[in-house]
Amino acid sequence: MTNDLLRTNVLVDMSFKPLLATQELGVMKIVWRLGTATVRDVYEALREQRRVAYTTVMTTMNILETKGHLEKAPDGRAFRYRPTQPEGRVIGAMVKEFVDRVFDGAARPLLVHLVKDSRLSKSEREQLQRLIDETP
Repeated sequence: MTNDLLRTNVLVDMSFKPLLATQELGVMKIVWRLGTATVRDVYEALREQRRVAYTTVMTTMNILETKGHLEKAPDGRAFRYRPTQPEGRVIGAMVKEFVDRVFDGAARPLLVHLVKDSRLSKSEREQLQRLIDETP
């Protein structure tokens, strides 16, 4: 592996949108899963996981629209929101930002940490090794 492959700036272009806060990511995961969603849809999905106020969900979705992560269109008396970017691209940008901030852009220390982490099962380590072996 060359040094360039261990730097995340080669993997993902993160210049497209601001990163997501924890609550924003939770909302986005629901919208990605549903494809499109109203505030009520997201509110009901979140209520299955934890207590949350409808107005908090509405505010979060408005913030996500302002940041450019969601677009809304009228749908009767409500608005229907859809993601502007695919989930993989946003998650990739968040991983890149984390690696840049914590590991100064080098992915190798993150991979070493993941491999040595006891929560990584033998099967997951084998899958990771296969991925490394198959990547040119």
